[in-house]
Amino acid sequence: MNNRQPQQLHFTIDGLQVAAQAWGNPEHFPILALHGWLDNSASFFALAPLLNNTYIVAIDMAGHGQTSHRLGAFPYNIWEDVAEIFAVADQLGWKEFALLGHSRGAIIAALAAGTFPERITHLGLIEGLQPEPTRGEDAPKQLALSIKSIATQVAKKMSIYPDLATAIKARERGMFPLSFEAAKALTERGTKKIAGGYHWSTDQRLLAPSAVKLLPEQVTAFIERISCPITLILASEGLPKLFPAFEVALAKYPKINVRRLAGSHHLHMEQEVTAVAAILNDFFTYAAE
Repeated sequence: MNNRQPQQLHFTIDGLQVAAQAWGNPEHFPILALHGWLDNSASFFALAPLLNNTYIVAIDMAGHGQTSHRLGAFPYNIWEDVAEIFAVADQLGWKEFALLGHSRGAIIAALAAGTFPERITHLGLIEGLQPEPTRGEDAPKQLALSIKSIATQVAKKMSIYPDLATAIKARERGMFPLSFEAAKALTERGTKKIAGGYHWSTDQRLLAPSAVKLLPEQVTAFIERISCPITLILASEGLPKLFPAFEVALAKYPKINVRRLAGSHHLHMEQEVTAVAAILNDFFTYAAE
């Protein structure tokens, strides 16, 4: 079992200061962990210590947590994250490694595994698989929407909380409700102290839509190109319930081992974490020993 106190790591990638947390022994099976939208590497605070014989490096993705914001006035596009996670792996000296992703991090992990399939040994996904595709004729509207939204987000005043307790309470009541412990972990990692209180460290441009979305056949091409074993954990009150089309998309990929558990979107941070860990320990076991 890994120590519950993570090691703090830092990487520099083309001027971007990337922060990360690591659990376990660097000599053990390497796993790069990718958190969800508006979360941070603390997303794995409960799960990582339960994964056996592994070395888990959880990144604060660009614009999240303690990682710097991307320069410019552009939206955050997920293919940039793909390049950055391989750059982190290169700095760690990992030629081959496993990916573990939650939500948006799972989508990025799947794209990464399809981009360089020879480098990914295992793909563990929690509540996420592929980006929402678009129709070709909608591309101009998508770009216009993104540009307008960026301007709106940059001009928007950031919320300031008088203390961490207030910020934690706000995080508990987010789009996906969280327990106090889960909200506390994400808030402590994802806020900055300023005059008058605290505000989120997250780049507000992350709230803007992507400038360009992939076409359905492009999304399929990425998933079909993945050559490693894939396990996808879904929550009973998570994405399939919120987005019925998710099940339709999932049915196209019989090679994915789907495991279903009771719980909500962040089940890997809540009381279901032991069940999530058991599935992932089975998935990673033969490579980790």
